[in-house]
Amino acid sequence: MVKRSTAIKIRKAHRYLGLFLGIQFILWTASGLYFSWTDIDEIHGDHFRNTHHEPMAFDGLIGLSQINLPVNISTLNLKEIANRPYYWINNEFLVDARTGKLKKGITEEEALQVAKKQMAAHLKVKSVDVITATDKHHEYREKRLPAYVITYDSPENIKAYVSVSDGSFQTIRHRNWRWFDFLWMTHTMDYEGRDDINNIVLRAFSLLGLITVLSGFLLWFTSSPTARKWVQRKNN
Repeated sequence: MVKRSTAIKIRKAHRYLGLFLGIQFILWTASGLYFSWTDIDEIHGDHFRNTHHEPMAFDGLIGLSQINLPVNISTLNLKEIANRPYYWINNEFLVDARTGKLKKGITEEEALQVAKKQMAAHLKVKSVDVITATDKHHEYREKRLPAYVITYDSPENIKAYVSVSDGSFQTIRHRNWRWFDFLWMTHTMDYEGRDDINNIVLRAFSLLGLITVLSGFLLWFTSSPTARKWVQRKNN
């Protein structure tokens, strides 16, 4: 059977590991509960969207040979901006699909019209701003910049983002999404960019968590009368 001094060391190791990891265990459990009890479509803000929106169809578009660009065309998308058709070429050039004129980004009014078609009709615009840069913690991280930030007058602090360069509706952010994002950060322990589940901190805490659980089993085995009797019978 394990010596008393060894059992005491195991007990201390288990106690201090539990104390050190306890807060993170609570965060893992709380965030896991939140994820399992929330509707991911609501987190994405689908209930703030205009579910009846359908893209417009256009005629009278010019051919690609009529477009004068300094580069060859490798990618092409047809976009609707304020009821007008535009070609988005090579993820860089916005061209009027009827005149061939190059457009240098969209205006604030055009961004509002884009958002109006995508967002629910009852939402009222509170303010419009432009962002040109974000950090790894920003709610609009890793998306096309610059962008218009359209804030709506609502308790949920709803914001819609529209790309300046190509007029595309990017995403919706709101209160519950921000809670989800914060809890996801505590769950993955990626305190820089949220989404790296292979970071060293998470790996270390996961390993220490496993050690804590195993030390608990070992502690039970060394202190259990039943385990002691079983060992004694086996030795005899």
